[in-house]
Amino acid sequence: MVEAKIVELLLTAEIYNRFEELKEDDIPKEIRKIFYSRNGIQRPLVVKEDMVNEYLGSRDGVKNRVKNLPFIDFNEFNKQFKITSFDLSLKWFAKKGEDLIRRNPVLAYYFQNYDSLNVSYEEAKKNTKPVQSDKEWLKSIISELESNEETAQMLGLVRIYSPEDIRFDFDEVALTEEQIEEFTKIEVALEKRDYLRKIGVIEVGKLLFIGPPGTGKTTTAKALSKKLHLPLLEVKLSMITSQYLGETSKNIEKVFEIAKRVNPCLLFIDEFDYVAKTRTSDEHAAVKRAVNTLLKSIDEINLVEDGVILIAATNHPSLLDSAVWRRFDKIIEFPEPSELIRRRIFELSLSKIPGSFDLDELVKLTKGFTGAEIKLVIREAVLNSLLEGIEELTQEKLVNAIADVKRRLNLKSSY
Repeated sequence: MVEAKIVELLLTAEIYNRFEELKEDDIPKEIRKIFYSRNGIQRPLVVKEDMVNEYLGSRDGVKNRVKNLPFIDFNEFNKQFKITSFDLSLKWFAKKGEDLIRRNPVLAYYFQNYDSLNVSYEEAKKNTKPVQSDKEWLKSIISELESNEETAQMLGLVRIYSPEDIRFDFDEVALTEEQIEEFTKIEVALEKRDYLRKIGVIEVGKLLFIGPPGTGKTTTAKALSKKLHLPLLEVKLSMITSQYLGETSKNIEKVFEIAKRVNPCLLFIDEFDYVAKTRTSDEHAAVKRAVNTLLKSIDEINLVEDGVILIAATNHPSLLDSAVWRRFDKIIEFPEPSELIRRRIFELSLSKIPGSFDLDELVKLTKGFTGAEIKLVIREAVLNSLLEGIEELTQEKLVNAIADVKRRLNLKSSY
């Protein structure tokens, strides 16, 4: 019912304006983005004609839809809708919009104590993603940072992803039970930040991923940011040191400052060993300063106080000295995939591809393969099938692709 959707938008703004305890997270995503695409979510929220049109996805006679509702007024001069009788609008909406109330935390907050409606604020809240998961929220933060010359320069040091930009889900990543348990702990810590702060457990949310290339470290970090509805800030230390030689320490500080400005977020530092390597007496002084700056920056950031989950990844853990290892709450290994994990990778990767497959044979033939190499096998097999005009995959094509990838790996190791 179009009228109910219009009243929902107006009541959401009205109730949000009246109750300071309601936060941006309480506004449903589809309504949040309307405000963020304009002036952001700042009290008092005002609803104009173009906003109603956007919410309805239509420009067809919006004003006429509400002209018979005695509790709504439309101002032709400023194109603004306004509720003229709050009590009357509540009574009308309680009869017409119960389903909308159930999925809207702002409305559920008010209506859970209204007459005999069986609605719950907590239930509505569970089904509403937090504001930091929205592209529009992230764009507003970046726009604010870009407006300042100093912070605008910082943005050039990192790649920033909205959770909506990440194309795969956490459940689509092949992980061990031990890895999943550690990530579940982080999820709980994120939800219970206030409690952890209260009891003084502060140093939480610093993970070090170690393992050879292609074992899923970067993929896991991205999938985790999507699962936790957090923006992802990705930085490669090699890019900072090679492009900004002589200013490495300053750039490290800027990266951590950006993370604190964007919070809550996940800061992913790849190629971590590039700077944080074993310190020796013959090192260049600039490298020593960079290492010390990195250690200090890690010490001064945490999930509980700053809203930042820090994940560092390295293919060469032996290059890290003990001072670096001590900064992380947990070391998570990403070894070459076991049979169980290789099977899981094949299951996940082949789940949307038509065909009949012998997973036992595929797992056996890919002993020693990383996850990235298994995905390369599947890509090659699919493309070879498409060359023949076939959209179905066969076991033979997969076996041949495995042989091709093995030849490529052998060629690489011979040089």
